[in-house]
Amino acid sequence: MGAHAGIPPLLGGTRLPELGELLEGAVVVAQPMHTRFRGVTVREAMLLHGPAGWAEFSPFAEYGPEESARWLAAAIEAGWQGWPTPVRDWVPVNATVPAVPAADVGRVLDSFGEVPAVKVKVAESGRTGPEGVAEDVARVAEVRRLRPGAALRIDANQGWDHAAALAALQRLAEHGLEYAEQPVAGIEGLARLREALHAAGTPVRIAADESVRRETDPLAVARAGAADLVVVKVQPLGGVRRALGIVGATGLDAVVSSALDTSVGIAAGVALAARLPALPYACGLGTVALFTDDVVVPRWLPDGGRLASCVSGASGASGASRARPVPDPAALARLRADEGRQQWWRQRLAQAHGVLSAT
Repeated sequence: MGAHAGIPPLLGGTRLPELGELLEGAVVVAQPMHTRFRGVTVREAMLLHGPAGWAEFSPFAEYGPEESARWLAAAIEAGWQGWPTPVRDWVPVNATVPAVPAADVGRVLDSFGEVPAVKVKVAESGRTGPEGVAEDVARVAEVRRLRPGAALRIDANQGWDHAAALAALQRLAEHGLEYAEQPVAGIEGLARLREALHAAGTPVRIAADESVRRETDPLAVARAGAADLVVVKVQPLGGVRRALGIVGATGLDAVVSSALDTSVGIAAGVALAARLPALPYACGLGTVALFTDDVVVPRWLPDGGRLASCVSGASGASGASRARPVPDPAALARLRADEGRQQWWRQRLAQAHGVLSAT
């Protein structure tokens, strides 16, 4: 988690709360999903309650203490410091279509309502050969048929190798892609693919996600000329202020997306999107629609393809901002994970806290 010019350190000037303070009132929830997404059918998250409001700590299960510490720093910012004042009252939001059969695309899209853009998951694990690419093409074609006016982007989560990505993107480009998110792994892989696409005359922008949020140097992708834009997520980058610094330092346009957050975590993503100086792309912050239930009632879903900004103790420029999401007590009780999972998450938080204490 090295320091870089223009990027605030983890926690910035925020006080690191004692471990007991973080754990007081903390609760782990397990939210079922309509469809498997990123290999997950039930999304677990630890919710914390600080003086500035509710916060979320939900690093994916495979992340170790060092990486999870960034997610905890974001939760501390949300719950103990609050977010910067927004510069816009609303942020546009895209729909997200998991790697479902083409026949199920309409059902998924209907859960989001009208949106300005749609992100389609491709290159599902174990389905990256010719048959898998054919399924991806069919899924994207069905989205284009059902939402002909929407901007269309795809997300491969590093699932393809170079040859597969080049071949797949040449086919998918026929449907008018806004961009392709992390089609291959690594900064060198992205740079090589981007150069090959340009040489082939394939008009697809490259967006970097994992190559920003999971790198020790989040600016390396921009220096290498490996991407046209960056995808930023508040929790993995260590908070709203740190994400703002990273975007500014890259000099690239940004898309704000979620890390499969509850409505509590989505609010942090909206706070980032509402503060960015420019927001040329719809945000991937409508993912609460992928859950069958949520800790906030009503769930924080887009209205007309957008979400209202919110910030602790403040409103937007025209007073249109909404209050920060607050978990519903009945929903917390209904979605509360069993005691074994509560203990497992308490231990994870303690390990991440230890990393922050040592920085």
